[in-house]
Amino acid sequence: MTEPVRVLICDDQVLIRTGLATIIDAQPDLEVAGECGDGRTAVDLAERLRPDVVVMDIRMPVLDGIAATRLLAGAGVPHPVKVLVVTTFNLDEYVYEALRAGASGFLLKDAPPDRLLHGIRTVAAGAALLDPEVTRQLVGRYAARIRPTEDKGHDIPLTPRELEVLRLIADGLSNNEIAASLVISRETVKTFVSRILTKLGLRDRVQAVVYAYRQGLVS
Repeated sequence: MTEPVRVLICDDQVLIRTGLATIIDAQPDLEVAGECGDGRTAVDLAERLRPDVVVMDIRMPVLDGIAATRLLAGAGVPHPVKVLVVTTFNLDEYVYEALRAGASGFLLKDAPPDRLLHGIRTVAAGAALLDPEVTRQLVGRYAARIRPTEDKGHDIPLTPRELEVLRLIADGLSNNEIAASLVISRETVKTFVSRILTKLGLRDRVQAVVYAYRQGLVS
């Protein structure tokens, strides 16, 4: 049998941790590896328990979720851990920083249980998870701050079609939505996404969104 996905839950609110643990442990393919209420403990537990996914809150005591994510999954970390960040609309200014810190995706805290479970499984499988609603309404709001002026006019090594797909990714569209928009198959979209990531040297579509905003491809 396949080993269950082991999840570390990090949130400073006990009720939320308990709720998440109940939902996760009820799944035959998932299990709670541990729980904690601050970012420093999350880093220590992740190094000791080596979970498959860390479900990470942003605003916490001792060490916030962004700093903890940077230590767990940021550039230069020798053995990165996959991090799924949970956020609320009133914390939207932190979303971009969480992605830059190395998070593999993010969800709203009020997302239904099935979306949370899908997110954990998606991130555990090595894919990125971008909540389309959050991407459109939050990341887009900070486009001006995200985009560095010195990168204007930078030569991007993508074909016109690949640039079109990248813009749609940055708009928060899923592969199915991109396929419908461009009237192409989902498999063709997956091929385009793979080419884009390879050409740009990006890890996943989370980094692709950040790249698109930094290069001024969307506004």
